[in-house]
Amino acid sequence: MSRFNTAVPGKVYKRPDTVNRTGTAAHSQSDKMKLASILLTSFVQDQYYRSAGQTQTELKDLIAKVDPKFAAKAAIFARNEFGMRSITHIVGAEVPARVKGEKWTKNFVDKVIRRPDDATEILAYYLANYGKPVPNSLKKGLALGLSKFDSYQLAKYRGDKKAVSLVDVVNLVHIKPTEKNREALSQLVNDELRSEGTWEQRISEAGKSENKEEAKAEAWADLVNTGKIGQFALLRNLRNIETQAPEVLGHALELLVDENRIRKSLILPFRYATALQEVSETATVRALNKALDKAVVNVPKLDGRTLVAIDHSGSMGSSRDPKSPRAIGNLFAAVIAKANEADVMVFGTSAGYVPTLNPDDSTLSVMKQIDGVDHGYGTDFAKVFTLAEKTKKYDRVITLSDMQSWRSGYSGPMNARNSYEKRHGKVHFYNFDLRGYGTTMFPTERVYEIAGFSEKVFDIMKVLEQDKDALVHKIEAVEL
Repeated sequence: MSRFNTAVPGKVYKRPDTVNRTGTAAHSQSDKMKLASILLTSFVQDQYYRSAGQTQTELKDLIAKVDPKFAAKAAIFARNEFGMRSITHIVGAEVPARVKGEKWTKNFVDKVIRRPDDATEILAYYLANYGKPVPNSLKKGLALGLSKFDSYQLAKYRGDKKAVSLVDVVNLVHIKPTEKNREALSQLVNDELRSEGTWEQRISEAGKSENKEEAKAEAWADLVNTGKIGQFALLRNLRNIETQAPEVLGHALELLVDENRIRKSLILPFRYATALQEVSETATVRALNKALDKAVVNVPKLDGRTLVAIDHSGSMGSSRDPKSPRAIGNLFAAVIAKANEADVMVFGTSAGYVPTLNPDDSTLSVMKQIDGVDHGYGTDFAKVFTLAEKTKKYDRVITLSDMQSWRSGYSGPMNARNSYEKRHGKVHFYNFDLRGYGTTMFPTERVYEIAGFSEKVFDIMKVLEQDKDALVHKIEAVEL
């Protein structure tokens, strides 16, 4: 019987209801939050605690559990706001496979299609998993989606060598031609449509000429000077432009930092860090820093003192992989810290502060400084609060992690947080989930869950302290 630590009337203690991927006691997330997290953090690749196949299986199970309209809205949100592709193709096929006779399903499929190859990927997934016949709602949705594209776009994504080509889709769904694509669709079906003017085609042709170097220089110069090179293609080919067409590098960098192009591109912020590994010119490095800073201008300015705690445990991967949770966590930690002059802490088996960061340094420089700190390969959330308790009062703690604590069990992190709040007062706690494994360590009041690799997460962060379910509510507001 407790003599001193007696129960507080009216206070509810929620016990763990599951275990995480390490076997440690934890709390499960709602099915809606699980679904959103997978869609916003998965590239359908093998992860530390989950294979690509397991991710697909878990996603299918979640689609079966939630309202199918929510699953559809979540896929639209992930594709059009966060730029996620392959993971949304699964939903694009699974929802029509499960929902029969609903008019909204064709509109859903249409809205998931941003490029012609979205349509081929969705159909390929459906045929591989369900075979024929293809539901009418999926056919109609694919037809609507492809009706948006002109001859240039249709030719670029023919996919003749793929299991499902664009002409396969067109023959199946019977697209209603528009003035914009009537001739192109006819040429596609008759095998007369060819890709012309794309950067891939231009550079390929240049490589076949007798004077390859001169031809490639001319091709890059024309693509840059006419602005016909897309933002992602530009980012991927900065090194080629540096070496093959240095005379237009200045103009290329102007395109790179163009705010309108950045906004429309849906390029995930970590791609800029990836490009930095390939370039050598000082001007290019500066432009990449500038472009990244413009891509994350929506970072919220938070009142009071903020601590950003980034997980550098073994399951977070290596920063050499730009898609790893560690690399992406470093990036978001850097931009949040710069915008708020926040303290940054790295944790693993133990925890420690990153030496004072200069908010005037570039985001990429701050990222490197954060990445250079390690505190073991375990994952002990308790160490964050134990160290913070000894240093200062924070109004909020933002953790960036795969949320797979294995040290101290469940009680350790909760006891550490309670001890911190007893000394310093209440704290807002942001769980920034970088893997979507479906569990959390802190299911209490003033805990806000967020997920995603896009800078759009910062728009959600701005309202979390007023609406703790802001991410789910944002998805629910999507129109079908």
